[in-house]
Amino acid sequence: MTQQVGRMTRIFNSLVGVLARRGVSLAGSRELETIGRKSGQPRRTPVNLMVVDGVTHLVAPRGQTDWVRNARKNPEVTLRLGQRATTYRAVEVHGEPAVPVLRHYLKKWAWEVGAFFPKGISAKSSDAELLAILPDHPVFRLEQV
Repeated sequence: MTQQVGRMTRIFNSLVGVLARRGVSLAGSRELETIGRKSGQPRRTPVNLMVVDGVTHLVAPRGQTDWVRNARKNPEVTLRLGQRATTYRAVEVHGEPAVPVLRHYLKKWAWEVGAFFPKGISAKSSDAELLAILPDHPVFRLEQV
């Protein structure tokens, strides 16, 4: 499932992208660069980092988006903030290990992305509820290369 991006979200994403390119992070946001799975060209999108137990993760609140499909095809991704760029290998996290990451993500970012999750889902949801929505909200661990 992929969530449609509305006009306000596009404007907000553009603002976050411009700020990230200028070296300004909003609460840990970065610009993610993936390689297009069809075009082979670099593609950039703003993302919210989630660090859990010292490990950096990405969560896809809008579901099976282009950046998710691109990272699955070519897991070498780059996070950018201003002139600083760090390359990672994106490893998808499945099942129970993804639950604490998703919970932390919702706790930190629900103010921005809560509308993209099913009604009633929050950081206080049970493990079973979070596991149930995991297929629609992929989680990736980022390993620095």
